[in-house]
Amino acid sequence: MSMSTAITFSEYGGPEVLALSQVALPEPGPGQVRIRVRATAVNPIDVRIRAGAMQGVFPVVFPMVPGWDVAGVVDKAGEGATASVGDEVFGVASAGGYSQYALLDRPFAKPAEVSFETAAAMVTVGEAACRAIEHLGVQPGQTLLIHGAGGSVGTVAVQVAAARGITVIGTVAEQDAERVNALGARAVLYGEGWVERVKAAAPDGVDSVFDTSGAGVLAGSVALVGDADKVITIADPSFAQHGVRFTGMDPADRFPEALPQLAALIAAGKLDVPVWHAYPLAEAAQAHADIEARRNQGKVVLLP
Repeated sequence: MSMSTAITFSEYGGPEVLALSQVALPEPGPGQVRIRVRATAVNPIDVRIRAGAMQGVFPVVFPMVPGWDVAGVVDKAGEGATASVGDEVFGVASAGGYSQYALLDRPFAKPAEVSFETAAAMVTVGEAACRAIEHLGVQPGQTLLIHGAGGSVGTVAVQVAAARGITVIGTVAEQDAERVNALGARAVLYGEGWVERVKAAAPDGVDSVFDTSGAGVLAGSVALVGDADKVITIADPSFAQHGVRFTGMDPADRFPEALPQLAALIAAGKLDVPVWHAYPLAEAAQAHADIEARRNQGKVVLLP
């Protein structure tokens, strides 16, 4: 049996449960491609799954290869696949992105202007940002409030919304204010008094709210726009008691069509998805430790 090097974990725990392992080389089925992975993103959900915090919604079969967001070169194509051997592609791995090889059900062409690291880093955060904006139906000329605008999803959402002619207000930590302003938003500090600061920054009112922070801002957000249907969260488990929509848990709710649009924006220089650090695959535990300690200012990727 042909083998591939991957990161696995066989029990829940800290970053130390991640181990460099040999796994069976995956074979592409009809419509699938196998890629030689050149970069895979490390996301906070990977950390939560590894720690056992997602057992209720994401059951794990051990040993597990974590990760989904990958970019690489097609190594083998199944019958009817939309990409060919040698194509540079990116997308969501069917399973196990922290690996030398991964399968893609839906590969997207990677523009030559976009690095493998950036393509992988953009997948989850970019899809989430675009999905929320689509669900909210925000139109050019309207005002969108983004909570956590300095984070990975918030940073992409600010740029995508601004590129569409939407006025963006972003709640941020003080150290992120200058950077978020430079991306095209009006940054306001989060914390006590944020509602008044948002009203001052948007005297004509706010049309919609996208919460990426989970920082207990839903009640104030609903009051601000006057309609719970105009508020969406990807981070606050108390969404139901506020009548707010939560997006992200249901795979059918995903918006993969956004990925080629995002790649085109990056290629055109209209979207920046900063990669804070790229680690060799064997250092996945350090990558998880960085995210848990919130050391990263931007995305973390692994290079298998």
